[in-house]
Amino acid sequence: MNTRIPFVTHLAGLLLTISIATLFTANSARAQSLEEREAALASQLRCVVCQNQTVAESRAPIAQDMRQQIRVQLEQGHTDEQIVAFFEQRYGTFVRYNPPWKASTWLLWLSPFFIALGGLWLLRRNLPKARKQTTLSPQERERAERWLESGKQEPRS
Repeated sequence: MNTRIPFVTHLAGLLLTISIATLFTANSARAQSLEEREAALASQLRCVVCQNQTVAESRAPIAQDMRQQIRVQLEQGHTDEQIVAFFEQRYGTFVRYNPPWKASTWLLWLSPFFIALGGLWLLRRNLPKARKQTTLSPQERERAERWLESGKQEPRS
């Protein structure tokens, strides 16, 4: 029986160590999961001050507050959709860095295409005019020849 007591003590110590390690690993994985979700959400939302940066990229104070708010809501157990809806309710659809395809945002999605198409149309319309060679009238040709022969600059008319 005496030899069993150290064995049981060692076994209990081993089990306690394993359970503590498992607890720390689970908390670490949960914290890492929250950090990953926070980073993913912050990269989906636009900084309302910078406007051309995500909340994850921006160093503006409002972006820091938004990241903190994301973290708080994640810790409270909110889903990603609930958190995005919270920011949309506060700042409008504009807060999404990639706005969804809706009737109210179709112009936003299609405007680059229309601008490029308009630019191509203008190039096609104006390029032949620019390439067209103009011929000199007999009077202009005579004036140019006189100017070249004299070597002087003729005053502009």
